[in-house]
Amino acid sequence: MTISAFDAPPLAFAPLLEAHWRIARTAANTVPTPDLLPAEMPWRDGIVPGTALQVLQGPAAWGAPVPLPLHDYDIWFLTVFEAFPGQRLRFLGLAGLAEIWLDKHRVAESTSMFLSLTVALPTSGPMRLALCFRSLSTALAATSGRSRWRTRLVTTNALRLYRQTLLGHMPGWCPSFHAVGPFRPIERLGGPGIVESCRLATRMHGNDGILSVDLLFDDPASIPGPSTRRPLTLRVGTRIVDLNEAENGRLTVEVTLPGVARWWPHTHGTPILHEVFLSDGATALSLGRVGFREAVVRDGPDGAGFALEINGVAVFCRGACWTSADLLGLAGDRDTYEPWLVALRDAGMNMVRLGGTMLYETPAFHELCDELGILVWQDLMFANLDYPLDREPLRRQAIAEVEQLLGRLGASPSFVVLCGGSEMAQQATMLGVTAARRAMPFFETTLPELVRRLDPGLHYVPHSPWGGPLPITVGAGVAHYYGVGAYRRPLEDARRAGVRFASECLAFANPPSAASPSSRKTAHAPRDLGASWDFADIRDHYLSTLYSVDPARLRIEDHARYLDLSRAVTADLMEAVFAEWRRPGSSCSGGLVWQLQDLEPGSGWGIIDSHGHKKAAWHGLRRVLAPIQLLLSDEGLDGLGVHVLNETPDPVSAVLKLECLRRGSIAVVSAEQPVELGPRTAVSLSSQALLDSFFDITRAYCFGPPEHHVTIATLRCARTGHPLSEAFHFPLGRALPSDDLGIKATIGVIDSSWFIDITAIRFAQAVHIVVEGYQADDDWFHLPPARLRRITLRALRGWSEPPSGHVAAINGTQTVSFGVRNGAEASPHHSPLATSA
Repeated sequence: MTISAFDAPPLAFAPLLEAHWRIARTAANTVPTPDLLPAEMPWRDGIVPGTALQVLQGPAAWGAPVPLPLHDYDIWFLTVFEAFPGQRLRFLGLAGLAEIWLDKHRVAESTSMFLSLTVALPTSGPMRLALCFRSLSTALAATSGRSRWRTRLVTTNALRLYRQTLLGHMPGWCPSFHAVGPFRPIERLGGPGIVESCRLATRMHGNDGILSVDLLFDDPASIPGPSTRRPLTLRVGTRIVDLNEAENGRLTVEVTLPGVARWWPHTHGTPILHEVFLSDGATALSLGRVGFREAVVRDGPDGAGFALEINGVAVFCRGACWTSADLLGLAGDRDTYEPWLVALRDAGMNMVRLGGTMLYETPAFHELCDELGILVWQDLMFANLDYPLDREPLRRQAIAEVEQLLGRLGASPSFVVLCGGSEMAQQATMLGVTAARRAMPFFETTLPELVRRLDPGLHYVPHSPWGGPLPITVGAGVAHYYGVGAYRRPLEDARRAGVRFASECLAFANPPSAASPSSRKTAHAPRDLGASWDFADIRDHYLSTLYSVDPARLRIEDHARYLDLSRAVTADLMEAVFAEWRRPGSSCSGGLVWQLQDLEPGSGWGIIDSHGHKKAAWHGLRRVLAPIQLLLSDEGLDGLGVHVLNETPDPVSAVLKLECLRRGSIAVVSAEQPVELGPRTAVSLSSQALLDSFFDITRAYCFGPPEHHVTIATLRCARTGHPLSEAFHFPLGRALPSDDLGIKATIGVIDSSWFIDITAIRFAQAVHIVVEGYQADDDWFHLPPARLRRITLRALRGWSEPPSGHVAAINGTQTVSFGVRNGAEASPHHSPLATSA
């Protein structure tokens, strides 16, 4: 049979199963089949893809003392749909211990939420589909067998036997939201013109890009090709390739793109993508977008390093560890991911880590990372536990996870590191298990061989952390660095520790913004189970050390100032450590903050709170992670190290100014020098070389009384005078004397975009803006005297009132209010509307 180009079905991917779902719960293991479900059950409308908690408790779960313990029940999802001959259903993610029933028959089971599952439809016509998620708590209670070690991270170590997320099982820092239900879409397979699967992979060969395409069609009889008079072509950019006829429903092809434009992380270039189309003359089906780049990890002359190179250029990787964009519903759509990933990109970060305690995200997540130029470190979903991967079916499931994951991400240029999992080797080591007993051949032998076969260009790490004489060694390989942090080490430890790459670091109880709804729970802080302290105690330690205050007393006597100083100190810590790690000559090649976003309201580890408000820590990171960056380092008797970095592909011509102030306004010494930087280069200077004569700029010699309180370094564009970067040093510490700073705040509007202009007569430390219904583009910044800082205010969704609020600095004695005067109207031009001092 020959199909013409006019009567053949269009090319398409598998459509989703569209149906009306109902959901209910029953006592564990009391209803063996859907036919025996009680008629009087209280059914509710279900959400697919989605979770049971979304429906059975909804947003009220956030305020509940104890969220609904769904793992104690059996959860049923029911629907009726129209089946067609030869069709199959593909379930892309079933969270929990799932049974799939078609009419009266149980046709499949799943114990892994991380694997897709396909079932055939035995008949056509109306068909009842029932998904029963059996009680995980009951199954866990029935397990037996001893592990080599136990962890206090999770509620039960029996979780090691089931492939389910640890989210919801980690008290101390994660709400007990149980993941149950078809949280990923259900697809209909079968039918003419349907592409069942599409695997793309890219690699570089010299300056040429190589694209491999592997397509599987549902109905081989209807596949376009020469015999059907519908010739298939593949288009990548301007390159068009004729395809041969598929065999047995599968079509494979390799395309060469000479001199292809390369993909870069956004900090070092442009993340160029190329869209791939499959065409049959009548339909053009987008297969996705691909990128071409080379990624190599170098271990350095001593073999103990971990430094990523992209396209032959060393990249300092900085970013954060991902948690969840939607802990309640586990949504995986673009709109859910985008605000979080844009915020990560806007902070100057170029890497995100998906840790082993979370879950695999959808293709939409990785597509956004490709577009935004964000590198991805992907853990497999294993963490802390002693998984018996020498047994079936766990071993088979783990291998299938890797195969499916790499099949989805083979053409994603942002995907650069695959890791076996989080803190398994560390957990065993810190519990005293010997090297021979803690060996994990699956992660250390089996998976490296599998990854080399499936994706030779992907870098694999057995564990995080990993490297050195012990897996927990900080100065070798990949570290979890909490020296500055949980272990209360001084700031100098960031250099002394010799970190090579920190795949986790800098966990603090970061207080939310005063304008955020999360601020109602600032006292809530994460903790490690079994520890006598929480991470607010860690923050208080540095508050006492860096600001010379008694945190406990301040919290009682002036709680608002306690919170403001707590916000300021978290920004200080982020800036200080990354300034040390980014300077030329540092041993460190990257650091990923623990974590990007909070999982619940309060002072969580996240640099963005659970409502999406950026914290002071986010703003501190934004200042220290820019591609064009000025950094200062205290070199003691040798003065200040002045480091200028240019990671961009363009040269930089700038003027560097160094200025030391007494009492925040009196310049006691200053110097200027032109700086020329080539593309992706850096230079280190010394304050001793910049200044004309001896000056104790670091207060290391202590000859006589102190001459200054702050040093300001400014880098400006030589052509426009536009500030490119600033850096600050406090030789006497951050506890500056309080003063009337002469702050003025002027609000204005341009083309319906609100802004605030801020100036000060004296140096203002940690200037912060509190404005309801808006977020400031910059906050918690230091403001030199007589220097205008214009800050854009962005309205939150649904907010239409003009901005009003106040501005303050932690070394100021006054709070400055701002807002539109009564009766004033917004001008479409640059027009100050109100000023208050």
